[in-house]
Amino acid sequence: MTQLSNPASTCAAQWKMWLIGVFSVMYFAAVCAAQSTGYATSTVPPTSLLSTESPTIYEPPIPSLQLQSTWLDVFPSEKVEFKCSINGNSDWTFIWYKNEEKLQDSDPNVSFSPDGSVLTITAAQTYSGNYSCNGQHKSKDIRAANSSSLTLTVNANKPKPTLSQSLNYGRMFVGESVNFTCKVDKSSGWEYLFYHNGNEIQVPDVHYAIDSIDHPNNGEYHCKAKRGKGPFYTEESEKTTLLVSDPPKPSLKLQTAWPDVFKGEKVGFSCGTSSPDWNIIWYRNQKQLQEDSVLTLEEEVLNITSANPTHQGGYACKAHLETRGVSSGFSNTVDVTVYEKKPKPTLSKKPDLNTTYVGETVNFTCKVDVSSGWEYHLYKDKNLLAPSSPRHEIRFGAAEEGQYWCRATRGVISTDDSEKITQVVLEIPVPSLELITPWSDVFPAESAKLRCGINGSSDSWTYTWYKNGQEIQPDNVVSFDSNRATLSISSASANHAGKYECKGHLKDRSVISHPSPPLDLTVYDQKPSVILTQDPDYNVMFSGESVSFSCHIHVSSGWEYQWYKGDRKLIISGNSHTIKTVARSDTGSYSCQAKRGSNTVFNSDQSQVVTLDIKEDKPKPLLTQHPDADKMYTGESVSFECKVELSSGWDYIWYKNGEALSINSSHFSIDPANLSNTGTYECMATRDKTMYNTAPSDSRKLNIIDIPVPSLKLMTPWLDVFPSESVKFRCGMDGSSDSWTYSWYKDGKELQADVVSFDKDRTTLSISSALAKQHGHYSCSGKLKSRSVSSKHSSGLTLDVYDTKPTVILTQNPEHDVMHTEDSVSFSCHINISSGWEYLWYKGENQLTVSGNNHTIKSVVTSDSGSYRCQAKRGKDTVFKSDQSQGITLIIEERPQAHVILLTGWSEVFSTDSLVLKCVVQDSQEIWNYTWSKENERIDGPTSEIHRVTPTNDPAQSQYTCQGSRTGRPSYSKPSDSFKTKNLLLKRRVLLSISGCIFCGIIVVFLGCIVLRVIRKRGDDDDKPEEANLFLSMAQLKDRNDAPCPLVDYITDEAINALAKAEGGENGTVCSETTPLPITSQEDQAVATEGHDTKESDGGLVSFKQ
Repeated sequence: MTQLSNPASTCAAQWKMWLIGVFSVMYFAAVCAAQSTGYATSTVPPTSLLSTESPTIYEPPIPSLQLQSTWLDVFPSEKVEFKCSINGNSDWTFIWYKNEEKLQDSDPNVSFSPDGSVLTITAAQTYSGNYSCNGQHKSKDIRAANSSSLTLTVNANKPKPTLSQSLNYGRMFVGESVNFTCKVDKSSGWEYLFYHNGNEIQVPDVHYAIDSIDHPNNGEYHCKAKRGKGPFYTEESEKTTLLVSDPPKPSLKLQTAWPDVFKGEKVGFSCGTSSPDWNIIWYRNQKQLQEDSVLTLEEEVLNITSANPTHQGGYACKAHLETRGVSSGFSNTVDVTVYEKKPKPTLSKKPDLNTTYVGETVNFTCKVDVSSGWEYHLYKDKNLLAPSSPRHEIRFGAAEEGQYWCRATRGVISTDDSEKITQVVLEIPVPSLELITPWSDVFPAESAKLRCGINGSSDSWTYTWYKNGQEIQPDNVVSFDSNRATLSISSASANHAGKYECKGHLKDRSVISHPSPPLDLTVYDQKPSVILTQDPDYNVMFSGESVSFSCHIHVSSGWEYQWYKGDRKLIISGNSHTIKTVARSDTGSYSCQAKRGSNTVFNSDQSQVVTLDIKEDKPKPLLTQHPDADKMYTGESVSFECKVELSSGWDYIWYKNGEALSINSSHFSIDPANLSNTGTYECMATRDKTMYNTAPSDSRKLNIIDIPVPSLKLMTPWLDVFPSESVKFRCGMDGSSDSWTYSWYKDGKELQADVVSFDKDRTTLSISSALAKQHGHYSCSGKLKSRSVSSKHSSGLTLDVYDTKPTVILTQNPEHDVMHTEDSVSFSCHINISSGWEYLWYKGENQLTVSGNNHTIKSVVTSDSGSYRCQAKRGKDTVFKSDQSQGITLIIEERPQAHVILLTGWSEVFSTDSLVLKCVVQDSQEIWNYTWSKENERIDGPTSEIHRVTPTNDPAQSQYTCQGSRTGRPSYSKPSDSFKTKNLLLKRRVLLSISGCIFCGIIVVFLGCIVLRVIRKRGDDDDKPEEANLFLSMAQLKDRNDAPCPLVDYITDEAINALAKAEGGENGTVCSETTPLPITSQEDQAVATEGHDTKESDGGLVSFKQ
């Protein structure tokens, strides 16, 4: 079948094209007019409103200056490299400055990259300074602002490392270990080289360790350091000499006298070395000794406190240097022999007298016949006399009477006791000296009498008197009785003052007694001083207390006292005056006076005045705390002081929570404080002498709490970050104020501000641009600003810093190279490490308004074709962006369109009762299956391209569509436009009626024309004006716009014409003679080919075929 074009579509397309052309002309005219108008407005003078617009202010960019090499503090000949850039843009050239002066290319030690972005310096001391840069745009007259500066420091000389030795002893012993450390104090990044006697040692570290020293290790050591690619070498360090020798051999000596001892004796050894730092290890018969109850080991001494046969053997020692783990060999050996039986000494005396007198002398001799080295001890009764040699001389006194025996000792061992010797000793009695008159201290003109005598003695004793060691002779004032037993002084004077003694003489023997106990006789040359004392001696007293006054003369005795208050004599006897309960009325000045004697009364002067001040109101002590803080922490020291400003002599009573504490001093300290010390403290003062208590002090609340542990929080979102990301930690005490400051630690080592930055109180640790070396375990501790209180370390947080930016992976689903319109496609963007990512999507160079890591296009169109990429970012204040992912190219092609074609022609309407519809997929050579739908409901049946519509299955008008499907891609086509069918029976009747009417009409017209032709006269024709033709020619019809379609005018009536118009609106309407009809047979085609123009006849009829 031949595919027919749609007449209505063709007509409508022509009108549309014409209208589009008209509107296009109007549009371009308007655009040109608008451009002309805009050009004209450009001539507006400067005073117009346009000139009042403010110009755009250009902010020059600021270059970024970065150090490409490693160090800013370098040494001569090292390379330093700086890089200057502006937002990664290559459209700039750069100018470099040192100390704000432009650098020149002529300097051989300075070089630049082609665009000037990289500055390379071969270091010398003259190149120290502040370096900065700015940029000049290559194509525009734009100059950047100056960058921030970097300070380069070039040291004048090469550094010299310091070589230190872990065990810096003058001499090292074989087997010891030593560790050398090489360090350069300036700059960083050093690698170290060690040398022994000029030969390099392969050591990959700052330390060189020798685990076991031997003699080959003896010699000189030094080191040097290097760094950089060059590399750059430092000076050599000072040389250190390592001296290696064998440990010293100890010397064993017997400290006790004998190597052969008795059971129970003490044996002592000493083991000596040349150095006091060695510890001694003891051996007997080559076996190491351990301490027990009788064997003690003290540094270099071995003591056997009580020897027994098991201690017999050969003794030796070794020396061990504990601090260095070095041991010597065995010392010399000393052999020890132990005996079991004790010897018995013999005691003798000369002269051999059994009875002696005090003062006589006897020699005792003690002797042991076995062994030597004995020390002898002489005993009387059970008392040990002074140790002696074998001979001992004793001058007897009365106390020396008793039994004498001896014993010998050697070390801790003693012999058996000797036989006992009984000795009787007669004691010479000692005279007694007594004062007969009342006082031993007298005043001028008073008498004194003394008596000397021996108790129980007979008249066989006479006496001799002494004053101050000089014998007294009688005179007119001093006299004796018959046997000189009494000494009398009739009128004392200052010359008679002194120390008096007497001795007794036995008449029948030449025995003289010891001097009597001395008696001091004092003779004063003036009156005594009277002293008044107050007890208690408080300068201020309070009502209710008691006080006592005491009046004293510190010389002589027998005094009577008189009391005075002011000038008034008090009726009081005795040397004391007590007021049991003082009152305000007892305030005043008190004094006293003394006298003695009956026949002659002696009066002293009055004492000094004592003033008594009485207060009525009770005092209140002041309680203070140091430090003066409401809250204290465990481990701190806190002290309280209780003080009464008035008077003195106060003891203090302390209370905690109302309970008394066992503290009576004015100060009370708690060190260290713990939780149990929390409470309310107060104090009260008391005076034990008067049992007086003050009012309680004001209470003081002491609150002791545990030292808090700071909490460490991550302020930024992530603990795993990438280079240049920022990290912020915060350390704080829960609920605390700003009274704490903090210390920070990474991997247990305290951090300094040169690595990271801190806020005012070091509460916040900030890393502005993370580096891989800042990976580690971070923690913090707090310290109280006002006091020495430090907290424990907080729990730690581990920061991971990746070496490079993350890789972004972009995937497509489904993974088809070519997609078709209406297909669905999804892109997924992933980063497999860390979290918190936001994703940016790009199509070509344009960013898409898509969020999330998935981008889905549910129904693609051709405009979705392009290259898709994604990028991840995270962070708010400082945004970190990854590199863009790989690109995925998406190609979108139009999905093929299905069309419905009517295969049934117009001529077949009279011979058939069905319509044949065909479904085709435009511009496709593939094999398709087809699905038909009627009124949007699928028609069950074979998937054929042909569908027949009959009055049976479509009695009414219906709309039909079709769609292609197949197994390949695309798997389906677009649905066709809807096709609406007609009522076939009605159409057949209408067409038959129209055909009959047309035929009858033609016959009637033809006959009428013949009749008129016959009956008309030619003469009339000449006289009458020419009548208008009844019919228009085809040429005239073509020139008229309102000409109806001839077929419609002649074969349809109004109703049929209206129906045809309605149908034409749906399926197409014949609108001109040139509109082709559906041709379904050869006859129709033949008729269609007779396309001749009609001609007018003389009779006025118009032929349709001319």
